[in-house]
Amino acid sequence: MTESGATATAGEAGTGPHGRLAACVAVGSRLLRTTAFRLALLYLAMFVLSVGVILLVVYRTTAGFLEQEIGETIALEVAGLQDHYRGYGLTGLVEVVRGRSAVAGNNSIYLLTTPQGVILAGNLSGWPGAVPSASGWTHFKVADYGGTVERPSTAQAVTFTLPGQFRLLVGRDMSEIDQLRDRMVHSLGWILGVTAMLGLGGGLLLSRGAMRRIEAINRTTRQIMAGDLSDRVPRFGGGDEIDRLAGNLNAMLDRLERLMTGMRQVTDSVAHDLRTPLSRLRSRIELALIHETEDPEVYRGVLQDTIAEADRLLATFTALLSIAEAESGSKRQDFAPVDLTEVVQLAADLYEPVAEERGQTLSVEIRKAATVRGNGQLLAQAVSNLLDNAIKYTPDGGRIELVLDGAGPGQAARVTVADSGPGIPAEARDKVLQRFVRLDTARTAPGNGLGLSLVDAVATLHGARLELSDNGPGLKVALVFAAEAAGG
Repeated sequence: MTESGATATAGEAGTGPHGRLAACVAVGSRLLRTTAFRLALLYLAMFVLSVGVILLVVYRTTAGFLEQEIGETIALEVAGLQDHYRGYGLTGLVEVVRGRSAVAGNNSIYLLTTPQGVILAGNLSGWPGAVPSASGWTHFKVADYGGTVERPSTAQAVTFTLPGQFRLLVGRDMSEIDQLRDRMVHSLGWILGVTAMLGLGGGLLLSRGAMRRIEAINRTTRQIMAGDLSDRVPRFGGGDEIDRLAGNLNAMLDRLERLMTGMRQVTDSVAHDLRTPLSRLRSRIELALIHETEDPEVYRGVLQDTIAEADRLLATFTALLSIAEAESGSKRQDFAPVDLTEVVQLAADLYEPVAEERGQTLSVEIRKAATVRGNGQLLAQAVSNLLDNAIKYTPDGGRIELVLDGAGPGQAARVTVADSGPGIPAEARDKVLQRFVRLDTARTAPGNGLGLSLVDAVATLHGARLELSDNGPGLKVALVFAAEAAGG
């Protein structure tokens, strides 16, 4: 048989009766293994148990009440017969017992016998063989001693001995209680059967719905594992825990997609941005080797330029490592209270000579001291990056302001750096936070396009937000810490 023929035969087998049966069995097996079905069975068992307990309590309460009523009635009747015997003797008692036994539709049971067991009166054919209890009560089947009236039920009676060893039995037919018991058992069977059917049906329906939704999540995860990061888990709009799970998974997938996209962009940017300085570095060294000279100053200049180029490359890699470290969250475990006043003052002291060298005015204003929980080194690097950008892009003679403001509405602290440079257009402010992104106006200035990316990563690590706004003219960048970030 050819391969195509074998495939066709397998396909026909899969769509034939046996294949469909196997598919149904597989689906049913998956349904039975679902958590929803198991929970449905658990609730079913609890419901059946509850119904059984309720019916048992109702039966015991009802039957106990009826038995108590019957017992009290029999006790009153026995007392009356004893009084009649004392007043009218055996003859009068026999007449009363015969008269009561002959009443049609009477549920009472009577039997009066001699010491030898000869029946004097009553509606039983013989003395019951059941052994009386200590209190004199006995239970027996009326059908075994039916006499003139066949009674298929049981009876409850009390026996006692009269003077002269005559024996008297007075009881009641327990058919009402027997019927109640039969009906309760019959009803319980129907209730349990219907409950089991409804429970199993509901469990299967719940399992099918839950399995369909879980399968949608599994299908999405399989596509993602296959490399399609654009797919998302469908939401059914019910707002239940599965929808919340789908929302969290989608948010995680969005984050992963952004990270993967950012990783590809970083790889491309690193390859593009580092190729030029490395090529320049190689060319400089190659030229020095080609043009041989005995002047050591030439080689000294080449080496100094090489060192400067290497420093710029190292600065780029250092910034990338700092961003990766901040985004990984590994530094969060080292958080401690950080005095932002010291951070701001140290950054100002570091860059004030640079600003003065360019004829710029750097003013520092501490409006209110603030302390936040964080990593002091990363926070200092973030503030230094903001100052470095402001000095780099502000024209000579321009003005730069560094302001620290303490707690305010919804914030623990705010560090603001404002300059009088060209600023950043509103439509490009989100873009400049990406790695290696530099605007056309910044191409002539030294840098690698990682300064604001690092500041943004540090802000995210500390639960803060980075706000870019117009300073009219210039750019105003604010690092705003949330109120819960305050140090304790």
